[in-house]
Amino acid sequence: MRARLARPALVAGLVALVGVAGCGVQPSGAVSAGVPPSGLVAPTWKITLYLVKDGRLSTVTRRAAGGPSPANALMLLAAGPTPSEQAQGLTTDVSRDAGPFSVSTQRVGRLSVTVSTPAGELSALAVEQIVCTVDAATPGRSAQVTVVGAGQSVGPRTCSR
Repeated sequence: MRARLARPALVAGLVALVGVAGCGVQPSGAVSAGVPPSGLVAPTWKITLYLVKDGRLSTVTRRAAGGPSPANALMLLAAGPTPSEQAQGLTTDVSRDAGPFSVSTQRVGRLSVTVSTPAGELSALAVEQIVCTVDAATPGRSAQVTVVGAGQSVGPRTCSR
């Protein structure tokens, strides 16, 4: 009985061996592919921005270099929407003149954003964009954000989204 089982197994093994041996792959030497890449790879992070569409806040996620800090997120916000975001009807109320930005912690859960323009002259929508963008870029729970600039302050505010 063992001979009957061994014969089909032997035949199957020989067929498989012939199939692999006859596949047409010829041996070759090493093939040079050129110089390997070198240097550092610039890391990218996902950053959430709050842009404006039809008078309301709308979230946009971008990949950006430079780290996921609130100040970097605000610089992207002030730079405005990308061409593809503009094509979708997105804008920003935060002007380029509002930057550069600095973000500091007043105490746990309270942040201060310093802008380069008078804080009182920012539109309510611009303040909301700043507050929500900083909140999204701050790890942990929601923060209260005060916007300060040219001796004026607005807030503290929390992101209502």
